[in-house]
Amino acid sequence: MQIHEGRIKAAFDAGVFVLKLCGDVRLTLCATLDSQAQQLAQTPGLETLIIDLRDATNVDSTALGFLAKVAMAVQGRLAERPTIVADSDDIRRMLDVMGFSRYFTMVEAPITEIRELCELPEIPCDVEETRRRILEAHRILMRMNEHNREEFQPLVEMLEAQEATSQR
Repeated sequence: MQIHEGRIKAAFDAGVFVLKLCGDVRLTLCATLDSQAQQLAQTPGLETLIIDLRDATNVDSTALGFLAKVAMAVQGRLAERPTIVADSDDIRRMLDVMGFSRYFTMVEAPITEIRELCELPEIPCDVEETRRRILEAHRILMRMNEHNREEFQPLVEMLEAQEATSQR
């Protein structure tokens, strides 16, 4: 099986924002996801948020942390929770274990298909910025549930130690 490089596509139409993750979505796309979270928090007319993972072959924990940040950015602004569309049993199981059902409505197929998705450019960031974003993503995941806190505590402690060393 060939794993395709990750891409993110988006569309906004009639109050519905769709964020579609494709291929192998990893930390290299965290700046793009973070930018989307910040923009969504300020998007006028936003009524519905759909995150489509049907074409994702893998979503790493850093990307998951920023998906959680996207949901938190719009919390209280939408009439209903954001929706995640995932038809892969593996991805659905991972989202369930990570506590995403607390922040998202999980479905296997969207109510309607959005045709015109534009590919978002990857936002580059240097090593320090990437490390900061990885740390932020995992802190977000740790707040979601006890499983995540136990799972990511060693990584967060290691990154915090690296951060403290680099600031000296």
